[in-house]
Amino acid sequence: MKSITSRENALYKELKHLAGSSQARRKVGRTLLDGVHLCQSYLQLRGVPLQCIVSEGALANPEVVDLVMRCENAHAHCTALPDALYNALSQVEHGVGIMFLIDTPAREAPARLSVSAVLLDNLQDPGNVGSILRSAAAAGITQVYCSSGTAFCWSPKVLRAAMGAHFVIEIFENVDLAALVREAPIAVLATSGYATVRLYDVDLRGPVAWLLGHEGQGVAEDLLALASHQVVIPHLGQIESLNVAACAAVCFFEQLRQNQA
Repeated sequence: MKSITSRENALYKELKHLAGSSQARRKVGRTLLDGVHLCQSYLQLRGVPLQCIVSEGALANPEVVDLVMRCENAHAHCTALPDALYNALSQVEHGVGIMFLIDTPAREAPARLSVSAVLLDNLQDPGNVGSILRSAAAAGITQVYCSSGTAFCWSPKVLRAAMGAHFVIEIFENVDLAALVREAPIAVLATSGYATVRLYDVDLRGPVAWLLGHEGQGVAEDLLALASHQVVIPHLGQIESLNVAACAAVCFFEQLRQNQA
């Protein structure tokens, strides 16, 4: 295992730049997976990372040692950092002390929707985006399309919230959602607090695309007009609406319920 002790090391500078800049991650097409769970999921579902980076203090942790050994056995590059240098990279408070450097998948979006999917219109909160990815994966939805205004799916906060969902679904970013919806051969359901059709009254037994909008403004008006249906989730009490991630989970699992009934 290689050891880095200087902040001036070229690899360390590269890692520091990636850790602190979404623009850098987008530009080079690489990102960091921080924590045992994400690293375990990546090894299991996607394979070997470009780099395994570990803090010296974490080498006393059996789970970390197991991951390092698996990477070394697969001939991946492994690097140890003093705890102070590692902690300057990590965005996880009280983290375990291991991260992977990986290439972010570069996928060209299909011209037309053909399977159940999620369309994210200008969602800006990374926690919401990650939670939606996690719920989609859990409900068996395999494709997510993001508009250019949606939070970058491979940012550390989205990755942590998604808990490994990135590795079982296909994510397409900077997509022209209007063109996708306009040509969709399957039903596109937009969630709206002003809709009159209840979610539970819609037949969800075939493939559908779920169109979810900005946390405050909802789905853009032009996209709403293109959707096959506008649906609302009925709720009681004096709360105006559900959080978009909670709304997404209700929709996905109602679809799953109908398909398993």
